[in-house]
Amino acid sequence: MSGGWLREALHPDWAQAFRIDRLVHDSRTGHQRLRLIENARFGRVLTLDDVVQVTTGDEFIYHEMMAHVPVLAHGAARRVLIVGGGDGGLAREVLRHRGVEQVTMVEIDRAVVDFAREHLPTVSAGAFDDPRLELVIDDGAAFVGRDGPAFDVILVDSTDPVGPGEALFTDSFYGRAKRRLAPGGILVTQNGVPFLQPDELAATMRAFAALFADAACYLITVPTYAGGPMALGWGTDGPARSVPLEVLEARFAAAGLATRCYTPELHRAAFALPAYVRALMH
Repeated sequence: MSGGWLREALHPDWAQAFRIDRLVHDSRTGHQRLRLIENARFGRVLTLDDVVQVTTGDEFIYHEMMAHVPVLAHGAARRVLIVGGGDGGLAREVLRHRGVEQVTMVEIDRAVVDFAREHLPTVSAGAFDDPRLELVIDDGAAFVGRDGPAFDVILVDSTDPVGPGEALFTDSFYGRAKRRLAPGGILVTQNGVPFLQPDELAATMRAFAALFADAACYLITVPTYAGGPMALGWGTDGPARSVPLEVLEARFAAAGLATRCYTPELHRAAFALPAYVRALMH
């Protein structure tokens, strides 16, 4: 099938559409409807319940910025937890850091992982075959609530707060996640587009302010997630956000990363927030 448009109506006052050059797949998993289309500009576009999750055209922006900002800010991350991230793109970027010894990835829907491995292999780019990756099929909120090892960085690569992803935006989830952080650890969360989803960021920031000495967010611009810049929540009790540019530059050079989006300068600048976003922080 080709022709027509795939319409995403996640927001009540805004919609976007992708031209369907080819419908690659359409099925229902145990948790949600999964569709994959091809689009000339965005490449392969994966949707869950008609909400865009990832495109091969611009996924590098989101995955590089979500991974490299906390890992390089931490400076000595050995154990990383990814909640969600079934397409494998975030694991791919975290595993590019040679100092990372183990990545635990908790995904609720095995069908998404299997599908991404088959139909979106460039996104994971071998991450699922890395011996440092432990894939756990489980509810992320339940996983962080259990006793277990501590993590230097926890990344919550969730869907929007509807359906299976809703439990990952609660105060209790954030509190459990903090208890799984090692001293100086960093929690980063996907927090939507503040202009269109202000309540989502405001609620997370209220929870983070009660939990962390340093509660903030940083902004990234991903064409797929339209309606303004996207916010990634940031929580830590350590000094990681204030790492000087020259230290980030040295760590970036030592890591030997070849990136398409992340730079140390962008890392620092991403925490400079416009007034309307800063107003949501309190």
